[in-house]
Amino acid sequence: MSRIGKQPIAIPSGVELTVKDGLVTVKASKGTLSLQVHPRITVTIEAGVVTVNKNGEEILDNALHGLTRTLINNMVIGVTKGFSKDLEIQGVGYRVALKGKNLDFALGFSHPVEFKAPEGITFEIDKDKKNIIKVNGVSKELVGQTAAKIRSLRPPEPYKGKGIRYLGEVVRKKAGKAAATAK
Repeated sequence: MSRIGKQPIAIPSGVELTVKDGLVTVKASKGTLSLQVHPRITVTIEAGVVTVNKNGEEILDNALHGLTRTLINNMVIGVTKGFSKDLEIQGVGYRVALKGKNLDFALGFSHPVEFKAPEGITFEIDKDKKNIIKVNGVSKELVGQTAAKIRSLRPPEPYKGKGIRYLGEVVRKKAGKAAATAK
């Protein structure tokens, strides 16, 4: 039995949650998200509380029970508060600029790299520290995926630590070549 799946989800004021033919739709001020629920799972709304129930006792049912509850809870949080991930650029000459909705990177390549914002994602660049990028959106999955794609443009390298990393990420550095000893 999933401990997470048993927990009810409270619907905050201003959030409209509907369930129709296995499609859960959450709508609020920041946007709308929807999720197609697996047929082994049922979602019910009673008195401003959402409960997720499983239809069997198989291993798949237990896994889907907790997963579905977490996905619906993330949708409710996303349309009310939103999600964000922070990225940091480190390296001499590495910089980023906001061009409209897109990001324009200088990452040590012979050409600038332009990253187009997916639908539903906004970028912010810290005015004080020009090397901090904030990825904002209502979908936790899309925010995380977009941040991972930006990081993959120039992942941190292990010798000097240059590249794009998550804010607070620790990159283990390797020792360089040891100088040859004279005989």
